[in-house]
Amino acid sequence: MNLMSVLAALVAYLIGSLSFAVIVSRAFGLSDPRTYGSGNPGATNVLRSGSKAAAIVTLLLDAFKGWLPVMLVKWFGPAYGLGEGTQALAGLAAFLGHLYPVFFGFKGGKGVATAVGVLLAFQPLLALATLVTFGIIVAFFRYVSLASMVGALFAPAYYLMGHGVAWTMHPPVLLALLAMGLLLVWRHRENIRRLLAGTESKLGAKKK
Repeated sequence: MNLMSVLAALVAYLIGSLSFAVIVSRAFGLSDPRTYGSGNPGATNVLRSGSKAAAIVTLLLDAFKGWLPVMLVKWFGPAYGLGEGTQALAGLAAFLGHLYPVFFGFKGGKGVATAVGVLLAFQPLLALATLVTFGIIVAFFRYVSLASMVGALFAPAYYLMGHGVAWTMHPPVLLALLAMGLLLVWRHRENIRRLLAGTESKLGAKKK
């Protein structure tokens, strides 16, 4: 790993550390999403504020901050000798920035939208396959948290299906996908407990 790779990862982490749930909520004059609902600074919790527009903007920006660092390396990295390894590192660093943002006390969101942005930058078809999986799980079970975790765990499998044994020659993206998947599941550990207890909220279910 050279100095430029380290700098790319650092910039990616700083971009990922922009907690758009908090920034957008402030811009819309809404309460800090860390103070209500699940306390999670993400688009789903912003939606609980009653502002669909703020939630959509948050979702798009969270995905964008995962997509941008990888694309910057793709666009400008070759001139500095940066390849797929640095792209994978940048994607993982942006994801970690969302989970543990340096600008917001290292208390971030669960990383679903940011992970999708990273996948989109890695390979659009990979992102599409993962989103289709997410949609199928939501349609059948109506648990967004479950769909998020299943999608995250299926992403590395889809990558292997698309590359076969060739991944052994270029493993960085696969390793980044595995790391993001495991971290995303870890961040959903409270949701897992509620799923097992049968108390997890279903999409579209009215609160009692």
